Amino acid sequence: MSITIKLIDMRFFDRKQEFEKLREIEELSHEVAQFTIITGRRRIGKTEMVKKFYENKTMLYFFVARKAEADLCEIFVDEIRTKLNIPMLDSKGISFAAVFKFIMELSQNQHINLFIDEFQDFYRINPSIYSDMQDIWDSYKNKAHINLIVAGSVNTLMNKIFKDKKQPLFGRQTETMHVRPFKPSVLKEIMSEYCPDYKKSDLLALYTLTGGVAKYVELFIDRKKFTEKKMLDLFFERDSYFLPEGKNMLVDEFGKDYGIYFSILTLIAQGRNTRRELENALNIKELSGYLKNLSEEYGLISKMQPVYEKSSNKNVHYAINDQFLKFWFRFIYKYTHIIEAGGNEKLRTIAERDFTTVSGKSLEHYFNEVLKETGNYTRLGYWHDRKGENEIDIIAEDEVDNKIEFIEVKRQAKNFDEEILRGKVESFMNTVGSFNGYEIIYRGLSIEDM
Repeated sequence: MSITIKLIDMRFFDRKQEFEKLREIEELSHEVAQFTIITGRRRIGKTEMVKKFYENKTMLYFFVARKAEADLCEIFVDEIRTKLNIPMLDSKGISFAAVFKFIMELSQNQHINLFIDEFQDFYRINPSIYSDMQDIWDSYKNKAHINLIVAGSVNTLMNKIFKDKKQPLFGRQTETMHVRPFKPSVLKEIMSEYCPDYKKSDLLALYTLTGGVAKYVELFIDRKKFTEKKMLDLFFERDSYFLPEGKNMLVDEFGKDYGIYFSILTLIAQGRNTRRELENALNIKELSGYLKNLSEEYGLISKMQPVYEKSSNKNVHYAINDQFLKFWFRFIYKYTHIIEAGGNEKLRTIAERDFTTVSGKSLEHYFNEVLKETGNYTRLGYWHDRKGENEIDIIAEDEVDNKIEFIEVKRQAKNFDEEILRGKVESFMNTVGSFNGYEIIYRGLSIEDM
């Protein structure tokens, strides 16, 4: 049974696992100091999730706005006075180190929940804050009854703060939580509740355009844009929230190199997804460093390789993980000049023309997520031969019950041909090896199976 909170916005559908983890951490913090990191891409709903969980509990909320340390700390002191109803040092000119020390000292005698949001932005204010926090945390944690939660949206900086051995807060966290997009089942639940007569194509459009990111889903639902046509209208309207969103999200991540990264992602979104294709298109001899960063540092792309094939740099394709960004780079960044010329309707026409193809690729990703959500499989992947032929969209293996499914994804069920799939599987078996003793299942999935 999922936790469903019915609001005008969509932020609180299905956060059962996260809530259970927060509850466990909060209980532990009464006995032992807890330091939890919450990560996840922008707009995923980290802040609102934590606020919702603590809405009936006392929680200090510190938002790290980009302003002078003293000004910021005045706000923090006011929060302490208001929430805890206790006097404190004069806030004028106070440092964050003094504020944090005060809270840690206080937590030796009473339990405190403290949530620091956009934690990575202390870098812009005063990087020495992290060293101060380390010293204070190490000095007081053994006697403290504190539940410290920090959240951040800039992946590179959060990794640097907590995963770099040279950084003062390395290894200080007691828990790490990663907030993910809504699962397909939750998107279906949302559509069923707010538009009971929705078409399957509408659900696919919602998935293609949002990838299950809470904020984006909320925008469509709040504006009552439940159909594919209305969603596209909203996405491409003049001054749309979505048009600058990709740039707003990623410029801070990429820094001065954002132009190269944006070009790579645009090419991948268009289907030029091998290293050689990318290097030729950009006329750059060596992209491996950029591709590694996009994969490992930023988590934006995945190295796709046919399942059961030995890991190597051969036969590798790159795919954008985030469905929204895949669409944004395919249509928004690529055609920025059309938007600048005021041609939003022209661009919307282009997107509508290609939407069947683009959403078809999203459909494959959707069913992968559906299968993953079941928890019934030990391996999921795709396969094609060395020539790039005989492609099998999804291979789902269950090594416990000795089953393997070969799945072809088509928009329309009538286009599925089992005999063609069996021929591809025969080529697969000749290449990879037979699955003796396995139950072999062939099936097609279409938009009607969503």
